[in-house]
Parts: sequence; C-alpha cells; structure tokens
Amino acid sequence: MSDPTWVSVLPPVLAIVLAIWTRQVYLSLAAGIWLGWGILEGWDPLSGLDRAIAETVAVLAEASSANVILFTLVIGALIATIESSGGVRGFVRYLESKEWVNSPRRAQGLAWITGLIIFVESNITVLVAGAVSRPLFDRFKVSREKLAYLIDSTSAAVCIMIPLNAWGAYNLAILTDLGVEEPLVVFVQAIPLNFYSIAAIILAGLVVVWRIDLGPMRKAEERTRAGQLHWPEAQPMIDEEVLSPSPNERVPPRARNMVIPILVMVLMMPVGLYVTGDGDLRAGSGATSVLWAVMAALAAAWFLLLAQRGADVDELTRTALKGAGGLVPLALILLLALSLGAVASELGTGVFVAQVTADVLAPWVFLPLVFLTSAGIAFSTGTSWGTFAIMLPIVVPAAETMGLPVAPFLAAALSGGIFGDHSSPISDTTIISSMAAATDHIDHVRTQLPYALIAGGVATAGFTLAGLTL
Repeated sequence: MSDPTWVSVLPPVLAIVLAIWTRQVYLSLAAGIWLGWGILEGWDPLSGLDRAIAETVAVLAEASSANVILFTLVIGALIATIESSGGVRGFVRYLESKEWVNSPRRAQGLAWITGLIIFVESNITVLVAGAVSRPLFDRFKVSREKLAYLIDSTSAAVCIMIPLNAWGAYNLAILTDLGVEEPLVVFVQAIPLNFYSIAAIILAGLVVVWRIDLGPMRKAEERTRAGQLHWPEAQPMIDEEVLSPSPNERVPPRARNMVIPILVMVLMMPVGLYVTGDGDLRAGSGATSVLWAVMAALAAAWFLLLAQRGADVDELTRTALKGAGGLVPLALILLLALSLGAVASELGTGVFVAQVTADVLAPWVFLPLVFLTSAGIAFSTGTSWGTFAIMLPIVVPAAETMGLPVAPFLAAALSGGIFGDHSSPISDTTIISSMAAATDHIDHVRTQLPYALIAGGVATAGFTLAGLTL
C-alpha cells in the first residue's frame, strides 16, 4: 500500500489477540495472514485466501527464509544427535560431579550463563540452553516458565550486541546501504547505549540471584515446587520425547559429545561470514553462515559418534530425521511468522506506525520515542529484524539531518526491536523459547511480560536521559 492507514495494523493485532485468547498460535498467525491479503484483495475473503496461500508458498522462494527454515530442521537433528550421544547427560553429570550445579539457583544460573556465551544466533542460543538446562530445572523443581524467561532474555538481547554474528552482519549491511561512514564503529558505539538489552540481561541475572518471582511467575514457581510441571490446561509447545531419544547404551555419557559440536558451531559462524562476504565479515550473509555453522556442528557430532563406535550411519540418519521432525512445528510457525511479516510489509504496517509517531516528534523526546516506536512495530509484527529494516532507514537519516550522532538512535531502534520482540506472543524468538523449555507458549508470554515491562521502563528512562545530553 502506497499510503498505509490504520487498517494496516489489523492483521498483526488480530494474530496477537487470537493467540492470547485461543492459545492457538498456528491458527492465529494464519488468520492474520488471511486478513492481510484479504484487505489487499479489496476485502474479498476468497481472493484473500487464495493470495494468502500463494504468498506463503512464495516466502520459501526467498533464500534467507529457506535458510532459516532449513536451519530449524538441522538444529533439531543436531539436538537429537547430541542427546542420543549422551552429550547433554554427560555435561550435566560433569557439572554435578564438580558440584557446580547442585541447587535451584545454580540451575537457573547455568541457563543464564549459557544464554550469554552462545551468541551465534538467538534460536541456537535458546535451543541449546533449553536442552542443557531443562533436565536440571525439572530435577530441582524450577518452573519451565522460568527457564523460558531466562533463555529468552539472554538470547536476542546478547546477540544484538555482537557485531560479528548473524544479527550484527544483518544490521551492518543496513547501515552500509544507508551510506553510514564506518558502520562497524557506529555499531560498537551503540552497544553501551542498548539500554533494554543490558537491562533485560541484568534483570534476568538478578532474578536468579534474588529469586524475584513476579505475579504469574510466582504462581508457576509454587505450582512446580508442589510437583505439577504444567497447568492443567497447558499445551506444551513440543513433544519432549522427540528431541530426547532413548539413551545410547553403547556410548557412556561424555560432556565432549556436546561441547565439541557447540564449539564447532560457534567457531564456524565467523568463518561463514568471512566466506560469504568475500573476505569482509561485515558483508557476510548471516542466514547462510548460521546454516553452515549448525551443519558443521551436526557433522562434528556424527564424527564423534562414529569414532566412538556408538552408532552407524543408518542410526545417525534415523536419529537426525526424528530430531528434524520434532521441530517441524517450529518450522511451520516460522513460515507463518515470515508470511505475516511479508503481508505486514505489503500493507505498510511499520511505515504507518512510524508516520503516526513522526507527527508528534520533538527533539527532547526523539530518542525515547524511537525506542517505543520500534517496540510497537516489533510487537505488532513479531519480528525484530523486520523492525530494524523499517526503523533504521528512518532514524539514521533523521539523526544525520538534525546533526545528531547516529549511535544513540541506532541503539534506540535496536533496543526497541528487542523489547517488542520479548513482549510479543507472535515473535519467533518468544515461540522458540517456549519450545526449548517445553512449556505452554501463552504461559511463557504471561510470565515474561512483567519483567520485559520493567526492563522497558528502565530503557525508556535511559534513552530520555541520553536524549537530554545530546
């Protein structure tokens, strides 16, 4: 739509409301997609349905989208293979033997630390942290909602502040396209000003140390301590049996069967960025590099099992396919989320929200308003990356025109995207966190929201103070 109106926000709003009301994420996303294309087809529901199906299929034709969905299936294969090899059990047993994780607080600390050190890509972070921490959370009777919150708050929030990973490569490419001089320098300058991400990470750490359980989280913790894993009406986002196959009795649990593949994955990421960027890490393809990294990790896991005579190729293939099958629901949700983002872009949802807020801009409120606008776009579209693509071309030229430094406004746009992403029930990272923790998705959203709002309030105050100093 060349001149977007308030109608453009209806599809994401419908998806959000239905997701909260019905607890059916798939149908909610599909309904939003159908409504969006129906609007573009002149409010014709039949033409809209036909267009929605065609455009959803067309999403797969985009290399970046196909990479993300294929990555999802491969990460499922990787997790199942590591589980089968005894890598997770070996790692957990190693931690217990050293008495590093011997209490509920330390189990939560492990989830928080894992989220900090695996910064290749947010989906990898939450899936690995969930696989490692979930058995310990269950053992020490810490709620899975708490696990989902901790890994969600230390995934995208960390990844967005790393310049040489998938997130950094993506945003550096946008800054380069916008003609920003020394984009890497500007990105690095924005890191200490990314107030929401910093606040979210610190708050999650304080939740672990001080046991800060707010509202719905307190009830979830009380339920878990009473021996009830889920609420009676809960619908866990994933079948744990699929990604937790029977132990392989031919291989004793060894921590290296998990640690080595993960190290390969982390080290392969900059290599992928270097190769796809023709020697320039900043120009590399984040989506392609992430896929290469996880495939290299899967190859390493296979090599370890073959070398230890713990499985043959046929068994490894069957385990990998079973693991990939376990994440088909996630792949479907990602496809629907990408499709909703596509129709929101076609409708001009983000542009409309930006235009509405631009009409009331004043210099002293510009910076916090950029943060809140980005948060609103990310919340309504469910994608932080889409928000960055919308907001950076708006705020970077605006800052330059006003003679203001770009870094604070870059930080506000990126920070707001993460805030909206953490708060939105249709965000892919939020959904994947629910899956990694094997908890009900709406329960995760409800228990995480109070913490996200606190961090959001801190960030708003931070950007207001920063704006006064410009």
